[in-house]
Amino acid sequence: MAKRFGGRFSPGMGPQNGNLNPVPAAPIRHRLAGRPKYVTLAALPFLFGAFFQDPAGMAGSLAAFGVIASAMWMTGEGLAAEAAYEVRRVARRPAIPRKLFGSVLTGLGLGLGAAEPGSLAGAGLIGATGIVLHWLAFGADPMRDKGMAGVDDFQGERARKMIEEGEGHLVQIRDAIRRTGDRWLEARVDRFAATVEDLFDRVRSNPGDLSAARRYMGVYLMGARDATAKFADLYRRTQDPAVRQSYETFLDDLEKDFSAKSRRLLEGDKSDLDIEISVLRDRLAREGVRASEPAQLEAPRTETARFLDGLLNPGRDKAR
Repeated sequence: MAKRFGGRFSPGMGPQNGNLNPVPAAPIRHRLAGRPKYVTLAALPFLFGAFFQDPAGMAGSLAAFGVIASAMWMTGEGLAAEAAYEVRRVARRPAIPRKLFGSVLTGLGLGLGAAEPGSLAGAGLIGATGIVLHWLAFGADPMRDKGMAGVDDFQGERARKMIEEGEGHLVQIRDAIRRTGDRWLEARVDRFAATVEDLFDRVRSNPGDLSAARRYMGVYLMGARDATAKFADLYRRTQDPAVRQSYETFLDDLEKDFSAKSRRLLEGDKSDLDIEISVLRDRLAREGVRASEPAQLEAPRTETARFLDGLLNPGRDKAR
């Protein structure tokens, strides 16, 4: 089935409501995401050479290639998880250290490929070298939570589950709009998704805001998902500009609501911070500490300073 392509100035492809052409969100991709496939290609001699060996050698070579290919798949998943971790202001470390498992599988695959009767020690050394080279090529998994200091574990777990559910709704919205074959609409949905992700980040940094944002992350996103699915099916059949304009207006209103909610949560965090600072200042004032009158600390005097002070003020030490 032919797809309709066009840009902002193509007939019928520009924004219907007068807004500027949306900028598509940049896909989350690790800078090393292309390396695993090259390692898999480098392991192809194990696959092709297996058919020119005896049964035991064939089994070993096929196993070596399969393990290395699995290691590179696991490494790719680890790189994707690291990219998602790096792009977020607040994130938990990946639950599964995929790159670590990928390095172990890489060493195991190289060891299997090099194993020969009477040379197991050499095969083990090659496998260990492969683990080290994998670490040098791809790095280690993130091992610490980012921006999660002081976050209650129970509230953080509830927020994490709710955010995962909301991210699932966003994936379904993107899949539905992709069926229309309209790249402008796909970019518009990506911009809306970026606004929703900003709300997710607010809740990640302060899980106490989950109760205030639950309706947005649940009911509103579910409604957007259902409306997008119905719009995609109808617009693909009719190509009706009125239907398209109605959906864009709906998306604009929803994006404004999510953006306003994020601002309100941020303003609430600022108000809480102002209250904490005010309480701390009052407590310091009761302790006799004034911010405008910092306590003057006398610097420790050296022996030379004490000698000169005794010459200039001979009666000072006696008075003390």
